[in-house]
Amino acid sequence: MRPPGWTSLRGIVAATVALGAFFLLAYTQIKPQTQGKEQIVAAIIENWQQTHPAAQRFVILPDFNNDAVLDKDTNLIWELSPTATSVTWNEARATCTTRMTGGQKGWRLPAPAEMRSLVGPAVDSPIPNIPPGHPFLNIQPTSYWTVVPEANQPSYARYVDAFLGNVLSFIKIYTYPVWCVRGPIKQDEK
Repeated sequence: MRPPGWTSLRGIVAATVALGAFFLLAYTQIKPQTQGKEQIVAAIIENWQQTHPAAQRFVILPDFNNDAVLDKDTNLIWELSPTATSVTWNEARATCTTRMTGGQKGWRLPAPAEMRSLVGPAVDSPIPNIPPGHPFLNIQPTSYWTVVPEANQPSYARYVDAFLGNVLSFIKIYTYPVWCVRGPIKQDEK
């Protein structure tokens, strides 16, 4: 005669073995996919760069003394050379508002979506992920302030990580460089 609970214990052991076998099989099926992650990311970047070739996308503007660049994908005008000096968010806003680049006024901080439009697909890179062949000068290996304050935290504002394109928030007294833009801001881009 079997001790009480023997059948249920045997069932639990059998279920555990079956579950372990399932996860082992699943792992061996998934593992090759994660090993090819670098190839997948490289293919995404290559496709993105072919779809948005910098030589056709960006135009240096003579009307701005060649100090500004038109992005034909977004119709925004960017400074050719962003400010390298890191400043607080309030200083960044004032910097753009008073900016006279290429003899033109009317500059502002970009919205997060506008800033992200310059950054390609997310990659882990030691330099900002601006499309190869871009005409911009003086790009800093850091993040850039955007125009958007954080609604639920008044002492915070949003910035864009120029490496991965992530939109994050940080305290306004921290310092990041400024990259001013011209063009109408769309409410859905904030």
